[in-house]
Amino acid sequence: MVEKRQVARGKRIQRRTGKTFHVATRLLPEDIRHPTYVLYGFFRVADEVVDAEETAPPDEQRAELERLRRAALGEEPTDDPVLEAFSTVRAERGIDDRDVDAFIDAMESDIDTDRYETYADLEAYMDGSASAVGRMMTAIMDLDPAAEATALPHATRLGEAFQMTNFLRDVREDVIERDRIYLPLETLRRHGVSEEQVLDLEFDDDVATAIREELVRTERLYEEGVAGIKYLPEDCQLAVLLAAVLYADHHRLIRKLGYDTVSTTPELSLVRKLSLLVRTRWKWQWNPDPEAVFYEMSHGFDRDHGRHGHGRHDHTALRTD
Repeated sequence: MVEKRQVARGKRIQRRTGKTFHVATRLLPEDIRHPTYVLYGFFRVADEVVDAEETAPPDEQRAELERLRRAALGEEPTDDPVLEAFSTVRAERGIDDRDVDAFIDAMESDIDTDRYETYADLEAYMDGSASAVGRMMTAIMDLDPAAEATALPHATRLGEAFQMTNFLRDVREDVIERDRIYLPLETLRRHGVSEEQVLDLEFDDDVATAIREELVRTERLYEEGVAGIKYLPEDCQLAVLLAAVLYADHHRLIRKLGYDTVSTTPELSLVRKLSLLVRTRWKWQWNPDPEAVFYEMSHGFDRDHGRHGHGRHDHTALRTD
């Protein structure tokens, strides 16, 4: 059983490093909220191993991630309260070991991969860094097997949507702090944008068009993800809906900037987050339909292009606030 001090530690980590997700997490019932804090603590501990690239050589980072993997899977003892708590939650809530492996594998790939040629390549990375997170969250909600089978594909897409929003918002930050470009290089080239231009933080209309294309793709993911909220337990639906509303609201800011996340990083103010919380809860009270409330709250969300735009290829989702 997870101890209160372990839950409190995960909560502190989330409050400090995942402010947007923390607002939504507070709406979950306690028996789901506490394991969520534990999961988030584990995600951040692993992510910080990768972010230590300036102070630890790659071999040491890989070795540390492998240690985290074994401890998380209960294969070796640990005195780390975050890892111990996660291992307990994994066992108690039936989190699939394959999702833990996929997450750690994605963190390891961040050590030596800083470019993605195609969206398919990026999607493969996100299966561990984001989609697996969505699947773990679904596991701790303890759905019956039929509901879980229905909800899982949607949870996968919603996790991917959150991660893509982070990537689109943090183009500048990822270049400056990590020398990484998460925008697919094929998308950039299709619009006449070079890798060097992004690394030099040079914004123009071509960059705007490339970012817009990925924004539209991401909004299709939100459509798929939000469509599955209704399959979750009733007392969890509002929290997941609010998380989607908060993350998607960054798209409003990105459009307001003319898609320029190369010169600046858009950020939701605390006042804006609280406003979205109050309005989402009020609308939910009168119409508990996740999709209807999401689209009513997501002003500027390009729903028509999201459905009829370009064909589908046709670091964690929660790694930042």
